[in-house]
Amino acid sequence: MENIQNLPIDIQTSKLLDWLLDRRHCNLKWQSAIKGIREKINAAIQDMPENEEIKQLLSGSYIHYFHCRRIVEILKGTEASSKNIFGRYSSQRMKDWQEIVSLYETDNIYLAEVASLLSRNVSYEGPALRKQLAKAQQLQQELSRREVECQSSAADLRERYYAACKQYGITGDNVPRELQALVTDLPVVLEEVGKDAAKLEEQIQLYAAFTNFVCDWSEPILPMLTFAQKKGNTTFYEWRTGKVPTVVERPVVEDAPPDTAAEDTIDWGDFGKGTDTLSSGIAVEDGIDWGISLEPNSEDAAGGGIDWGDSEAAPIEIEIVDAGTDCPEGVAKGEDALSILENSQSRSQFIDELMELEVFLTQRISEMGEEEDVVAMSQFQLAPSVIQSQTRQHVQEMLSQVQDLLGRLTSLRMQHLFMIQASPRYVERVSEVLRQKLKQADILVLKGATMAEKRQEALEEQSRLEPRVDLLAGCTRELQKQIEADISKRYHNRPVNLMGVNI
Repeated sequence: MENIQNLPIDIQTSKLLDWLLDRRHCNLKWQSAIKGIREKINAAIQDMPENEEIKQLLSGSYIHYFHCRRIVEILKGTEASSKNIFGRYSSQRMKDWQEIVSLYETDNIYLAEVASLLSRNVSYEGPALRKQLAKAQQLQQELSRREVECQSSAADLRERYYAACKQYGITGDNVPRELQALVTDLPVVLEEVGKDAAKLEEQIQLYAAFTNFVCDWSEPILPMLTFAQKKGNTTFYEWRTGKVPTVVERPVVEDAPPDTAAEDTIDWGDFGKGTDTLSSGIAVEDGIDWGISLEPNSEDAAGGGIDWGDSEAAPIEIEIVDAGTDCPEGVAKGEDALSILENSQSRSQFIDELMELEVFLTQRISEMGEEEDVVAMSQFQLAPSVIQSQTRQHVQEMLSQVQDLLGRLTSLRMQHLFMIQASPRYVERVSEVLRQKLKQADILVLKGATMAEKRQEALEEQSRLEPRVDLLAGCTRELQKQIEADISKRYHNRPVNLMGVNI
């Protein structure tokens, strides 16, 4: 018997109520009796004395039998003056709570209720609160990560914006104005390149001598570089005609083209009294349509005010005039008025010849490094002195000068400047592309701020849930001890363990 007395009673919490019902400690109809008791509790708590412990018992927790017993004990002190000579209390508060305790103890209704409450806390309430708390914590981490990503992406976009502005050579405060201002400095930059082209005389002479010696080349070598080396960055008219213009009429470039202008329209110049369409009725749509539209009120068959002469006459001969010959002698207009480095055609030729010279010098340096090649050395014994007198280091210096000029003309910034000069609409496109980077950065900043607000809401939700979790855990552990003690008394104080209480 002593060994049995010391054996603990282990009960799974989820099956505690079934265990009590199977052993007839509680009645199967306990739930119907609980309804009346809960109504009396709700009525009794409306009139309670000012007591701090009672306030704590009644605040935020489900009032069960063990709470009611504690309230009765507290009322014994607060309602002591209402006790009569027979040891009974005349206070209605005490009577109400004593009745509630008595109803609870009938058929051990309280034991079934607290067993159900404990099982619900362990199986449902606790896991639900913990799940909400974990979700709030996980949401904070996710929102914090996304907030950092938004800030990082916004900073990256701004960095890319300023890096792109740096490539263009602007600060980025006012992109269109700064880009337009760069074009005004372009002639000065090209003039400096033209002056430095005069230093290429030795490279050109070496290339010409080498070509004539190896190939017996008779055609001009590097004509554009030779011209620029002697004349500098002069007008395209002088390059084309070989004469210095007396009058230079540079084309006027508008700051911003009209939005309605098509990119592939035909420029008819001053034809038709300054208008862009032919008054004779020639329609230009999706290409060139040379059909003649006849006016309804025209007197002749030709119509439209065009006199085609005798229909049986010989075919009209169209004279093709070379570009620039329609201008007066000595007057440089249009593209002729541009410098050779501003004109896209001559600039391309200038760059091509620079690259040709660069390849030659690079190859020459490579050949001069092969000193052990006796055959190659013997081949240049009859070469001109300008070829034989060169050293590898000096050729390397000449190559550096060529590469410097080439780099200054083909850099990304210069490419953009040439594009801006050729098409003012390009400024709008570049400005829009750069603006999009800043706009996306601003959107990401706002999105990051939204993530921060949601993260703060999740933090507040966590702060609200944590006390509830702690309160539920404390109440559940206290209820566990009370139930274990109550069941232990029923089995001669044998130790009772409620298993699976993890909250």
